[in-house]
Amino acid sequence: MTTGGFLNPRRVFRQDNAGIRGIPPPNRRHGYVFFAFGARLSYQCGMPKPSDPPSLGDLRKEIDRIDESMHGLLMERADIIDRLIAVKRSQETGSAFRPAREAEMMRRLVKRHKGILPLDTAESIWRVIISTFTYVQSPFSVHADLSAGDALMRDSARFHFGFTVPFVPHMGASGVVAAVSASKGDLGLVPAVAVAGAGAWWSALEFDAAPKIIARLPFVERADHPAALPVFVISRVAADAMATEAGVWSVRVAGWGAKAAQALSTLVDFVAVPDRAFDGAALLVTLPQEIGLEKVSEALVKAGATVRSTALVGSHATRYTVAAEK
Repeated sequence: MTTGGFLNPRRVFRQDNAGIRGIPPPNRRHGYVFFAFGARLSYQCGMPKPSDPPSLGDLRKEIDRIDESMHGLLMERADIIDRLIAVKRSQETGSAFRPAREAEMMRRLVKRHKGILPLDTAESIWRVIISTFTYVQSPFSVHADLSAGDALMRDSARFHFGFTVPFVPHMGASGVVAAVSASKGDLGLVPAVAVAGAGAWWSALEFDAAPKIIARLPFVERADHPAALPVFVISRVAADAMATEAGVWSVRVAGWGAKAAQALSTLVDFVAVPDRAFDGAALLVTLPQEIGLEKVSEALVKAGATVRSTALVGSHATRYTVAAEK
């Protein structure tokens, strides 16, 4: 009747009025439960079959569709710029370069960027789009000082401004400043580092009517940047278009030496050239908002130097630093 204490599933039972043979009839308090262990049932799950991967032809059609969409959006952007020109009929002094707006656009670009497309490529595409449409609004040339290296400066100019904007080379920062000063809205690119024999070219920016430093490039800064040469951009720009997160000052000091240079290097970025007339130096000092000119003056005085004069010669956006692998 049972197998290992359990009902034999292969045994056929016959039930009559007395119950099942060999098993007492049920009473009011008990009943029977039978399990058909002998039956072998098979189940098939209705899992969907994986869809076939797209063909190369299908993927290329998708790429063509995206390319056409991008081109269409560029032409749509051009139409808006054309309408903007008609409405604006710019009466501003200086170029149509908008440093504060461009800095914010590049910040948004970096924050949303992801995927296998290198950030360098996306950054350069956007920079060229911005610069080309700025040129369409109000034509300008880029004057560049090649004294820090022809290839380095050309890489920076082409990366940030493309090939549509005319490129005018100069050998020396003073020539760039003079060319920009004589123009209505041209830009100048000058190395933001000390270059032998360059002199204090920024002293020509101290006058009210003079062009100013309006940007520092590259804005998106990382160790492996393809256009890594630090560059100041010089132009005339409307006051409300300026980025003012970092002020750039012309500072002349007497008693300049290694101690003063060390004291200043712990606070700010600066370029220093000799000023033999007062046994001192002419400095180009970049001050972030959290560091005032008074703090710089105090550090120089403690180091034995004397501040002779100061003049604001421009401002720019705070550099946006990202990891090299982004």
